Formats: sequence, structure tokens, C-alpha cells
Amino acid sequence: RMRIDLTVDPPPDLAIEVDVASKATLDAYEALAVPELWVYTEEKFTIQVLTDGLYVESSISPTFPNLPILELIPNLVNQVLTIGSSKMLRELRKKMS
Repeated sequence: RMRIDLTVDPPPDLAIEVDVASKATLDAYEALAVPELWVYTEEKFTIQVLTDGLYVESSISPTFPNLPILELIPNLVNQVLTIGSSKMLRELRKKMS
């Protein structure tokens, strides 16, 4: 099956949005009831958690509660920009094993 049927298929547990230009994008995720949204812009990385139908900024990822996501993701992005994605992934795999 190539298409998602929102009447049957649940929303993803987590969505990642890079460089959001408008609130309409966030509203779309709210309408889909995506429980967790990571938003990465040039200025900031945030974790948004759906609470009572609206996104609320959180310091912890419900999907990865034991990982320091707010620190980890910006650090990984900076590493990609300085050493490249292949080397960053190799180093990350070493740390995670």
C-alpha cells in the first residue's frame, strides 16, 4: 500500500521538522495528533509534546526519555557540518556500542 489512510493508520510517534517557516506547519501536525514533534531551526532546537491538542515545549523527549536529546541533536548537527556525516555516524556508533 502506497498511501496513508488516516482513518485506519495511526499518526507517527515522532515527526521532525527542519526550518519551519510558518505556524501552519505546526497546526498540521496538531491536526494529525502527532504526539511528539522536534523542530530544528537555525536559531533553536525544541521538543514539542502534544498536550490537550496543542504543542507544549518540553525538555525531555517522551520517545527517548533516557537520552539528552536537546543537547545531542544540535551537537550531532554541528559535527556533521565540521567533520561530515559519515565520520559523525561512525563516531556515534562507537559511542552507542
